[in-house]
Amino acid sequence: MTRLSFEQYLGHLETESRRFRDVLADCDPRARVPSCPDWNAADLLWHLGAEVQDFWAWVVTNRPKHPREGHQEPTRPSSYDELLALFDDRSAALVSALRDADPADEAWTWASEQTVGFTFRRQAHEALIHRVDAELAAGATPAPIDPALATDGVDEVLAVMYGGGPAWGTFSGLPHWIRVDVTDTGESVWVQLGHFSGTDPDDGTVYDEEDIAAVDAPGVEPDAVISAPSDVLLLRFWRRGDGADIHLAGNLEIVDRFRRVIHQPIT
Repeated sequence: MTRLSFEQYLGHLETESRRFRDVLADCDPRARVPSCPDWNAADLLWHLGAEVQDFWAWVVTNRPKHPREGHQEPTRPSSYDELLALFDDRSAALVSALRDADPADEAWTWASEQTVGFTFRRQAHEALIHRVDAELAAGATPAPIDPALATDGVDEVLAVMYGGGPAWGTFSGLPHWIRVDVTDTGESVWVQLGHFSGTDPDDGTVYDEEDIAAVDAPGVEPDAVISAPSDVLLLRFWRRGDGADIHLAGNLEIVDRFRRVIHQPIT
């Protein structure tokens, strides 16, 4: 699948962040976020502004240092207006840091891709998904999702967020494949079912669980096909939509195994 340009990712980051901020500016700070039930609107605003965009602005500005080498999270303001102001400042800092960076530059990330380019893409999608969270919290009319961004997001959530295992673990593929067809843009993502195993060197946690990996077309017929427009697929895979317009074909037992993986928290 062809990725968006880095300029397009940056434009979407700005647009989605602005929509996120505008929606929350008129929202009751105590409003619950249905898609993140432990949070209210103020928590969501703090999360994207301080825990996400401030963090990645620091990473890009100080590349290629690891965040353990000096990043300090801002102090959480006591008022909602101050939270909005902090978001404005930290969101602008992230956009500025990315605009001044070469996407090919080496930079720390938690993924296998250790470049600034990873942050361009990841933060465009982070802002998009939390924009949807803000709309759900505020009961606002959902803004359309750009089909090209949503299609790229389908690939990203399957290949990186669910399918991107750490280097210390092993993905063992099984001979079971699902093709995810994005009906409004004509793109497809192939997913292989399998198992992930390994021991986290940081805390000693042992993993042995069902997993998926996004793969090149394997040259065989898929066991199942999942198809829908890009926005429907993206929101369903992020558990922000009910997927009512998704069409399933083929071996539904394989689809159920896929569901078990994407119903788990993204770690």
